[in-house]
Amino acid sequence: MKTYYDCLPCLIRQAVEAVRMVTDDEAVQEKVIRQVLLETARIDLQKTPPHMARIIHRHIKEALGNIDPYKDIKDRFNQFAMQMYAKLQKQVQNSADPFETALRLAIAGNIIDFGVRVDIEEQHIEETIEECLKSPIVFNSPDDLQKAIDAAKNILFLGDNAGEIVFDKLLIEQMPMDKISYAVKGFPIINDATMEDAIDTGMTGLIKVLDNGCDAPGTILELCSEKFQEVFRQADLVIAKGQGNYETLSGVNDKDIFFLLKVKCPVIAQDLGCECGSIVVKRITA
Repeated sequence: MKTYYDCLPCLIRQAVEAVRMVTDDEAVQEKVIRQVLLETARIDLQKTPPHMARIIHRHIKEALGNIDPYKDIKDRFNQFAMQMYAKLQKQVQNSADPFETALRLAIAGNIIDFGVRVDIEEQHIEETIEECLKSPIVFNSPDDLQKAIDAAKNILFLGDNAGEIVFDKLLIEQMPMDKISYAVKGFPIINDATMEDAIDTGMTGLIKVLDNGCDAPGTILELCSEKFQEVFRQADLVIAKGQGNYETLSGVNDKDIFFLLKVKCPVIAQDLGCECGSIVVKRITA
């Protein structure tokens, strides 16, 4: 997906919010924001928004001397999601259709996205869970995904955010775990999940986990490690969580991909062709 004009103020907002989270020093804040404005003026609009977000957040981390400004937020939401995990797991097991319930809960977890808003509270997650359990799923059906999973021999599941990773476990537990690899980001970026989050939430004890070797809030294949690119090439099914993965992979035309996300941005809604707030299961095929 290209970068739309409406993406630009959002990227600047991210920078302002991130720098304010970490420092009250107005001189440092001004330095970072000015650099971000310069980078925004030079942006290649044919590249995806995560290309620009990666550059912006690198400047923020360098200026602040902090490689993971969102660390406390990530830990907080990992802990909150883990507190909910046993209850949600039982809810899946007791439901009429465990796979669909787990799928809906995994999509509900996508609300934990601090690239979109930084005022997310635990209440928002609980409200989103209730919404996602009841609302219609647009584009493809849970059955479409289930059939693709059953037919696949090698599945790559691309995670998105910390906290959300716990909700992904609920879905993965309803899948054939011996043929799944789960990918996290190679380095901290916004509140995206890294290997540290996979360890802290028990994902590494469930299935094979690898990092993609990159610090973009999505999956920019040409910037990922050779190891990850090889795993991506070998996968005959990719399950990609979140808006960033949709932004960076929606143009891939040689892979069977299911995008799972809660649409939180009007630009994404426009590009997908659905309403903002939609619960999306969207397939693209080779």
